Amino acid sequence: MRWQMGRQSDNVEDRRGMGVPIGIAGGGIGTVILIIAALFFGFDPSVILQGGDPSSQVAPGPGPAPSKADDEQRKFVSVVLADTEDVWSDIFRKSNKEYRDPKLVLFSGAVQSACGTAQTAVGPFYCPGDHKVYLDLSFFRDLRDRFRAPGDFAQAYVIAHEVGHHVQALLGTSDRVQAARQRGSEREANALSVRLELQADCFAGVWAFHADKARQILEQGDVEEALNAASAIGDDRLQKQSRGHVTPDSFTHGSSAQRVEWFQRGLKTGRVDQCDTFAAGRRS
Repeated sequence: MRWQMGRQSDNVEDRRGMGVPIGIAGGGIGTVILIIAALFFGFDPSVILQGGDPSSQVAPGPGPAPSKADDEQRKFVSVVLADTEDVWSDIFRKSNKEYRDPKLVLFSGAVQSACGTAQTAVGPFYCPGDHKVYLDLSFFRDLRDRFRAPGDFAQAYVIAHEVGHHVQALLGTSDRVQAARQRGSEREANALSVRLELQADCFAGVWAFHADKARQILEQGDVEEALNAASAIGDDRLQKQSRGHVTPDSFTHGSSAQRVEWFQRGLKTGRVDQCDTFAAGRRS
């Protein structure tokens, strides 16, 4: 991926090395979001979410000081974030809408958000309560080693997916889905979560289409890296690895094939209107 000459975003908030209290602030949608994120990466949410009084519980100390490699990754994250800002600002402007940039918070160990407190194991997540993306850079090592999805464009896909959730928040999609999830059964709620996540995958593809068209960021093998990452974190593959069997009704993010399909659709078309996963769900 050609990123070294790109501009860096001013919207990166670096909290690495800072200890934070462990606790859930408010519960409700924040708790649901973090649980879904935990399931996304195959972890037990009970390990991540801590109840009780936040003031009386403290994370196990700050993470290590950033290394030179971490600083290089910070620059990479900042450039990718800036690129998403440019692409989505232009798309929104052409639709007579205003795009408001999200913040991206880098943390190590644990972090406090408007959705609650999360530890590193939760993986990257977006909190609509404060319009921020949260990322521990150690996840990129997990992406390479645990999920066997190496490469800088695989990492860019993860960032673009989380920014896709920010786009959904600005468009009001997230609120509508959350309201519908509360009215439906568990199975219906899971199906809606899948549609929301697949749309974020499609939006990541839309970003890649426009970024490459404007700045020629893609190199040979980059698309394969993103498709490999999308496939590696499909619900079916994660469940097979962690449980030994697959339970489709419990999917919250979609199968590997679905994630690949919707990312490819966004990448091939570059059109937001081609990312209506909810209409596709009604037809299926």
